[in-house]
Amino acid sequence: MLRYASCNIASHLPDRFGMTFSSIKPRTLKLWLALSVALSPLLATFSLAKPSQAAVNAYCQLSPQEMQQKAQVRQAALGGNAKAQQDYQSLLQQHATQLQNCRARTWPHTQAIWLRLYPCDLFNGNLDIVMDRIVDRGYNEVYIEVFFDGQVLLPKNDNPTPWPSVVRLQGQENADLLQMAIAKAKQRGLRAYAWLFSMNFGYNYSLLSDRQQALARNGENHTSLSIHEQKDTNYEVGDVGGGDSDQVFIDPYHPQAKRDYYYLVNSILKRQPDGMLFDYIRYPRLTGGASVATKIQDLWIYGPASQQALYGRATNNKGRELIQAYIRQGYVTAADIQSADRRYPQEGYAQWQGRNAPQGRLSLAQRRARLQKDLWLLGVAHALQGVIDFLALASAPAQRQGLPTGAVFFPDANQVVGKGYDSRLQPWDKFPTSMEWHPMAYAVCGQTDCISNLVQRVLGMASSDVRVKPVLAGAWGRSMKNRPSLEAQMADLQQWRGQISGISHFAFSWQEPEIDRQRRSCRAN
Repeated sequence: MLRYASCNIASHLPDRFGMTFSSIKPRTLKLWLALSVALSPLLATFSLAKPSQAAVNAYCQLSPQEMQQKAQVRQAALGGNAKAQQDYQSLLQQHATQLQNCRARTWPHTQAIWLRLYPCDLFNGNLDIVMDRIVDRGYNEVYIEVFFDGQVLLPKNDNPTPWPSVVRLQGQENADLLQMAIAKAKQRGLRAYAWLFSMNFGYNYSLLSDRQQALARNGENHTSLSIHEQKDTNYEVGDVGGGDSDQVFIDPYHPQAKRDYYYLVNSILKRQPDGMLFDYIRYPRLTGGASVATKIQDLWIYGPASQQALYGRATNNKGRELIQAYIRQGYVTAADIQSADRRYPQEGYAQWQGRNAPQGRLSLAQRRARLQKDLWLLGVAHALQGVIDFLALASAPAQRQGLPTGAVFFPDANQVVGKGYDSRLQPWDKFPTSMEWHPMAYAVCGQTDCISNLVQRVLGMASSDVRVKPVLAGAWGRSMKNRPSLEAQMADLQQWRGQISGISHFAFSWQEPEIDRQRRSCRAN
């Protein structure tokens, strides 16, 4: 049964500090939090440093000296030195235990990082270098990108999906980079999640002649790829991060798209990740005037499967006929209503899932006005339900195995905008509360306020049983792309430490650009 998934507007949070802090001014409280975070590295070093352990700071990070020591031992071990190999394994175990103990008594208890792997990570000890650096930086979870940009992190000779494998190097057809990465992570005490794009199937999928009917389409018969080829100013394309100009979105109602994704998820699960995260649970992000959906043709519900599912929501013949007229024309006329009345005189008002029939007798003009409004809401609700249903399908295999699953979303992508809706139509406030929620707090304003406002919006709409794990973008020790340092962002989020036990950082490549650059080449570093 279709339920109207409303797009909520931000609400203010009540005071979560209780009577003890109620008299403290917000400015004073923020200063106190920042000061405590600034001093805590020194205190943590004294409290955690022991002769048998390396010193860590307030973020459970190793000192530069300890990082260098491990790098030297690793290099000797990779070179074949037997004694170094034993020492290296001992260091890995020591640091894994130390990290576990530190995170257990340090906020946040879960600190994760997002990671993309490259084919050359098969060589030169690259996986060891990456996973060691993740531990060195105080992370105890890693989110490995396994399906992105129309390719999948499966071996070429064991890839039952329609997408090409990430690793396509000659002689490496059986190399299982994902399984190797998961093993390296677990060896260091890291929990390794598989991170997948979802409704964005990538450009390669759009090239398959037998998958064209599975692509999402709007009322102008555009796919998310072809819409950006238009010169019409209604379809503006923004700068990097502004739009999805290089992405290909599918119709979440199409059985072929659902089968393809189901096989993909099950193939990933064979590598035994510790959990799964689903990204791009939404429709395309457009810019300019097209960033707001204000009419039925703006919605991505014109694929054949989505249309048939929409017509199937009618609960009487009159309802089905008027839904079809509305989708075909973008409106209903008085003649459409009269025609339906003549064809089905035994039926009362047009009916479909979620519609409350008007009370009393209405004039023809009143019926038309009411139908226009109700059919628009039906179209929006149908689009939203497709997103929710696709997420349920995607996460089901992992949930059956008892693995944690999470949804990645934009905190502002479910909003009412004027007389329309954000074009992404991402109803995250209706996502299952049994899943982790990973809001991408990527706002850019040169300070932390706009970032914490996004997190506050999610916490204000999430029930108490939801595990909210905000995603922050940036780097340690420096501002980046007009974003404050990760230290500053995390200090601001400490005001919700009672509600947030996990935070993740996007991305490894931002924090370690030199390591990332070297990993793109298979030449020895």
